[in-house]
Amino acid sequence: MKNSILRLALASVAALCVGSVPADAAWEPVRPVEFIVPAGTGGGADQMARTIQGIVTKHNLMKQPLVVINKSGGAGGEGFLDVKSSANNPHKIIITLSNLFTTPLATGIPFSWKDMTPVAMLALDEFVLWVNADKPYKTVKDYVDAAKAGGLKMGGTGSKQEDQIITVGIEKATGTKFTYIPYKGGGEVAVQLVGGHVDSTVNNPIEAVAQWRGGKLRPLCVFDSKPMNYDEQIADGKAWKDIPTCKSQGLDLEYVMLRGIFMGPKATKDQVQYYVDLFTKVRATPEWQDFMKSGAFNTTFMTGADYAKWVEGEEKRHETLMKEAGFIGTGN
Repeated sequence: MKNSILRLALASVAALCVGSVPADAAWEPVRPVEFIVPAGTGGGADQMARTIQGIVTKHNLMKQPLVVINKSGGAGGEGFLDVKSSANNPHKIIITLSNLFTTPLATGIPFSWKDMTPVAMLALDEFVLWVNADKPYKTVKDYVDAAKAGGLKMGGTGSKQEDQIITVGIEKATGTKFTYIPYKGGGEVAVQLVGGHVDSTVNNPIEAVAQWRGGKLRPLCVFDSKPMNYDEQIADGKAWKDIPTCKSQGLDLEYVMLRGIFMGPKATKDQVQYYVDLFTKVRATPEWQDFMKSGAFNTTFMTGADYAKWVEGEEKRHETLMKEAGFIGTGN
């Protein structure tokens, strides 16, 4: 009898314990997570995604694998449409760049950033004006003077995207005209400049740092309001902080680019929070700090309403820039 009473009591305690587990326990992935890159391999977004993948794996930050998948077709539209069509699928995230804004405007694909769920801004990426180290251009003035003489080729990633927007901005600011040559990714763009197939690029730091360190490329200026905040020497006794702003060199143009994370439509608060927590852990690792330093990133981090508000402002700014560049009609 006593044993029966004891078993009954234990069963009651077990039932209470099970019942005390909240029905809305924090969400986490139950299968591999696809990490979409809406750009080619070797570029800034691709390098950041693969760095994150390596950090997550090394530090066991997820129980499920994080699988990087490049979907660059249609200026990244392939990747964006994939995520747009993945409502209620929290096992898919995407890293974004400025084609988040430029691709819908330039191509007309039925997509807006509002078709996805904002997660976090990881950083802002800089743009640097690069030339081949064998060329005589040592200053922005040298370069602009050569451009005014005509015949210079500017290499960039894609058409009617950030690299070409900056190129048109340089043309308008200096009264010059370039032959713009589009390539699939920032890695290829840097290789083309090293090979002398183009005369300049506006690659992100991470896309050209290896070639600068190797003495193949020379940075002339950065398209930001202030110099980059990194003092470790890279090449020729110079650090990122030693690269002057383009504005200080007489080239009145500024441009920085989003590196942020989105999910598909209808993501729940718990699902978004899981990834916010994940990327907070990623950002705390020494590998991420080294990556930020090597790529001279602006390390601004945003989530929630602040992030959505920033993205909305950038969408409007890019529409204005695209109109001024003549890439879309003023009636768009």
